[in-house]
Amino acid sequence: MSHHCHDEHHDHSGHDHSHGGEHDHSDDITPALQFSLYQHIDFDAVTTLNEVTYGSGKAVLKKTWAERLQPEPEMESDADEQLLINIPFTGQVKLHSILLRTSDSDSAPKMLKVIINRDDVDFGVAEEVQGTQEFELSRTGEVQEIAVRRARFNAVRRISLFFPDNFGDGDEDITRISYIGFKGEWMQLGRAPSNILYEAAANPSDHKVKGVGVNQMGSNIGQ
Repeated sequence: MSHHCHDEHHDHSGHDHSHGGEHDHSDDITPALQFSLYQHIDFDAVTTLNEVTYGSGKAVLKKTWAERLQPEPEMESDADEQLLINIPFTGQVKLHSILLRTSDSDSAPKMLKVIINRDDVDFGVAEEVQGTQEFELSRTGEVQEIAVRRARFNAVRRISLFFPDNFGDGDEDITRISYIGFKGEWMQLGRAPSNILYEAAANPSDHKVKGVGVNQMGSNIGQ
């Protein structure tokens, strides 16, 4: 079962372009800036359990949207097929969706359990507690956009992603993930939800390190 979400896709047909009908790709960055949470991940505090290479989970998270299809870096499991990555945000976010890229192979994770706002999540906790939401993933090399139930994710400070198994059904000990991203709204505590576009506008040359490329985020997800 696939959890691709197309609700957030934007149609550019209503945009007013001033270049004689030519498409101005600078407009494509607008929806991505509004929904990408890349710049609000606390990368230094990210922890990954059962990764074969220390820091690989953090390295996968640090991939920008423009780098989403690059095969390296990649996160691989070590002792068995399970992976767990704990990701804090720099503030509070309203999560809309999780973005994943795995592969069309037995090493692709099969299930995802998401747990929010706990700082004690190890494998024991992840297996025992009821997740905030659980998902069946697709076996595909395309980026999957997994829409969450927003009412459950409207005040997220920390998110744990637990991948308990893969498509090898016990015959593949290594699980591989090459891209993880998040879409949603960032909220500065004590203020109304902030439009990320305004915050990034002061430094327009810095778009690429904010986790977005020149192409519209979400335009080809799950296709």
